[in-house]
Amino acid sequence: MIEWGVAHAALAGERKCGDSHVVKRFPGGTLVAVLDGIGHGAEACRAAETAAGILAERPDDSIVSLVKRCHDALRGTRGVVMSLASFNFAQRMMAWCGVGNVEGLLVRSEAANPPRESLLLRAGVLGHQLPALHSAVVPVVPGDTLIFTTDGIRHCFDSSRQYDQPPQKIADHILTQDSKGTDDSLVLVARYMGTDG
Repeated sequence: MIEWGVAHAALAGERKCGDSHVVKRFPGGTLVAVLDGIGHGAEACRAAETAAGILAERPDDSIVSLVKRCHDALRGTRGVVMSLASFNFAQRMMAWCGVGNVEGLLVRSEAANPPRESLLLRAGVLGHQLPALHSAVVPVVPGDTLIFTTDGIRHCFDSSRQYDQPPQKIADHILTQDSKGTDDSLVLVARYMGTDG
């Protein structure tokens, strides 16, 4: 199972946030995703919500097929950039993939080498330009913490951060301390807690 928290803010003056997220349980695992509609405002929000709905329909599908399905559904919209991860509890594995600039960071709970892993992002925009897709699969142990941030958050958000706090507290802190204030912003923190069976 995972424990998670999310914090987000719309660009000042906008009524809707173009950044969205999905956390969806399925038998044996959980899908976690962060989506950033291109630009901001209502149209960006609509594109992100379209993709979020597709992810929530079949969260147990492979993440590559989920990305492709989102790309097809987003044609004619502003499009989105997105990073997603699928936790397999029984195998203690996480598959992740990113298109665009939603950063992903996996902070290890143990004295691992390396202590942090960054998601390899592929250039593109779902709905407009789909790159060659590849999901990386990494082992996870209880306490490993996944952090996704949209481009409204400063790139160096992870410097000297305390990651032993509850996920919601970490998300709130990153949003408060590292939001650029020039775009919508969203932080999602998901901690792998081990199998729940």
